[in-house]
Amino acid sequence: MPPQNSSQQAKAKKAPVNSAPERRGELLNIAAEVFAAQGYNATTVRKIADAAGMLAGSLYYHFDSKESMLDQILSTFLDELWEGYDAVLAAGLGPRATIEALVTESFREIDRHRAAVAIYQREAKHLVDQPRFHYLLDSQVKFEKAWLGTLERGVRARVFRADLDVRLTYRFVRDTVWVAASWYRPGGQHTPEEIARQYLSMVLDGIAVRD
Repeated sequence: MPPQNSSQQAKAKKAPVNSAPERRGELLNIAAEVFAAQGYNATTVRKIADAAGMLAGSLYYHFDSKESMLDQILSTFLDELWEGYDAVLAAGLGPRATIEALVTESFREIDRHRAAVAIYQREAKHLVDQPRFHYLLDSQVKFEKAWLGTLERGVRARVFRADLDVRLTYRFVRDTVWVAASWYRPGGQHTPEEIARQYLSMVLDGIAVRD
């Protein structure tokens, strides 16, 4: 097993020992929806408890603070995201296939953690300065390195256009993928894989070398 990051160590230390994992998961899902809808600063423990149909004091049986809840929501999302991304990056795929697989993994994560993605987009830039959430910055750096490296590899291999501004392209792809969290709803008309295919057909034809 990989070593725990700082957020995982904090969770292991602070999690109430008598709290059932299933109930904690339910409460985290509720909290994520409230954070996504109202913003972290505007959300109180009472608002989360109200949404869960319980007293505010009872919520402390499961979590020591709303900060702990936010930490678990974001770290769970990022842990799963990087599990998928790392598998793609280790697969030895060509640059275009790597981009396709990363985009598909991104939409799968939006399907699994739509609220967490929305929270991340809205709150990350304010949270990275807090020691507890410094792992968000580490993830951002790793994310950028993975995408830029793949795009640069595609340019060198003449899979992508030689005049491609890889940093601008990275920002465009990143933003247009993750903004889907604002409108995507699980169980809708299209699966994450179908949305990814439609997205890729629109994006990649604009950066690929034309025959």
